[in-house]
Amino acid sequence: MAQLSIRNIAFLTPGNYDDADPRTGIEETLALFTHGETLGFESAWVRQRHLEPGVSSAATFLAAATQRTRRIGLGSAVIQMGYENPFRLAEDLSLVDVLSGGRLNIGLSAGPPPFGKLLGERFFDGDPAAIDFSHARVARLATNIQGDWLGEPDARITSAAGEHRPRLRPHAPGLRQRLWYGGGSLRSARWAAENAFHFLVGNINTAEETDDFLQTQRRHVETFRAHWRGAAEPRIAVGRVIVPLDGADRATRQRYRDYAASRHARTLAPQGERRTLIAPDIVGTASEIVERLEADPVLRLVDTLRLELPYNFSAADYRQILDDFIGLIAPRLGWRANGITPPPRPAPPVSPAPAEESLRQEVA
Repeated sequence: MAQLSIRNIAFLTPGNYDDADPRTGIEETLALFTHGETLGFESAWVRQRHLEPGVSSAATFLAAATQRTRRIGLGSAVIQMGYENPFRLAEDLSLVDVLSGGRLNIGLSAGPPPFGKLLGERFFDGDPAAIDFSHARVARLATNIQGDWLGEPDARITSAAGEHRPRLRPHAPGLRQRLWYGGGSLRSARWAAENAFHFLVGNINTAEETDDFLQTQRRHVETFRAHWRGAAEPRIAVGRVIVPLDGADRATRQRYRDYAASRHARTLAPQGERRTLIAPDIVGTASEIVERLEADPVLRLVDTLRLELPYNFSAADYRQILDDFIGLIAPRLGWRANGITPPPRPAPPVSPAPAEESLRQEVA
């Protein structure tokens, strides 16, 4: 089997924090972006999450990240457009892209807001049944980001700042070409391609032609490539939950294995009415992980591998996973750092002997 040649590596973090102390967790996530830049990752992405201890506004978080980093690409995955106003969000994202110097990548998805019924009048201004939550809502955001002039050629607005021809400001040239769609079905793959959105695929998709996760995802990627209508080359990023054991101590290794085992049953068959397929987590030594990734047929069809960090791990866990991945795994997948020499990896921690550990717990 031919060796993989992954050109770009990225990571996606859930942005966890303690509900009683959100600032500490958010600062730790910002520090992780800085650490990822030092290691040589091409991009760092954060999940946008609502009504739970996570980053509820990717734009706000990434604005802060622009001031902590200089080179690394900054991404959101994914912003659910059902929660958003396509014009106001476009203003926020354009401003963040200008602050970043053109480093922003925006992952988007369509559909009604999952917690809309719970929010009710706190969120909706009218009948939710009358609101268009389709792909058209995502397309409206893209049109706004494009930054075309508004109104007739002679249209002007006047304010204390003077007279101006109206458009979304600040305009961020090139941001429209850095919009991604998070897809998990043949329909979404085709829509993203025909509307010139790059394509994000992860560890969840919909069983359509087969119950095999990798074959289903491969079919989605092939459909996307076949229907691409953009001017530039299409980009595809695949996400995998990858947890290397090499730099972890004995107790942490067991915790990682227990985490994966607790989630394995959901990967054995399609889940729910939508027949959702979920990929197993990839937990093991660097050599074991490389072997599994080399056997992944989807990785041969994409340009970016995105390391998806598990939920509810500690900041120290995340740093160890990134360090092991960049030092022990990425180079064996054909990736080469772009002129960046990652710092030397610290020696793996030494676990105390069982008797020592027991004594430590008693003293604590």
